[in-house]
Amino acid sequence: MDNLSKSDVFNGLTNEQYTKIIKTGFPKRLGPKSMLFHQGDPAEKCYLVNQGRLKLSKINEHGKEVIIRYAGAGELTAAVAVLKNGKYPVTAQSIEKTEVIQWDKSTIIDLMHRYPDIAINMLNILLENIDDLQHRYLELCSEHVEQRIARSLLRLMRRAGSKTLNGILIDIPLSRENVADYSGTTLYTVSRTLRSWEKKGWVRSARERITITDPHALVSFAENR
Repeated sequence: MDNLSKSDVFNGLTNEQYTKIIKTGFPKRLGPKSMLFHQGDPAEKCYLVNQGRLKLSKINEHGKEVIIRYAGAGELTAAVAVLKNGKYPVTAQSIEKTEVIQWDKSTIIDLMHRYPDIAINMLNILLENIDDLQHRYLELCSEHVEQRIARSLLRLMRRAGSKTLNGILIDIPLSRENVADYSGTTLYTVSRTLRSWEKKGWVRSARERITITDPHALVSFAENR
């Protein structure tokens, strides 16, 4: 099976049920940095990432991009907006070659009626995403900016980290500006902080690549220990 079989959306379903569900959707392939949908567009479809990764972001009232999260293989996006006849609350852009499976509203509702586990799983995923956003909001309100940057890198490391000889690579094309947008700070602050951590041996950065070379040190710093 492909990456979709690993998705939490299909917990509790049999392989036969999974196969039937996938056949009701339509694949869509995106090149790097391609738009899947824009913030404010009518929400007509929801998507499940099969391969690759999406960046989900919002534009705030000052016109600045804020990265909400990254969606990787097996992750669902835009389901709630589709179900409530709303508009997409974020913009979804591929950051590498990406394939998604798409379903329209009538199809996804029919699937939820036929397979109640999907509805329960979608609710659990939604609650996890809300919990993650609440934690990030508390960090923004109560923590120093360097701690927020550390927590952001650790969060990305846990979601998309792969072990290398030099440490744990965050396996997402990640510029310093992306880190700033994800952490709610400025490019200057991120650059200054990463330079300091590189000197300490905590991280190693290259063009759109960040490796956590000393995760324990970064965790201790983030926890203010």
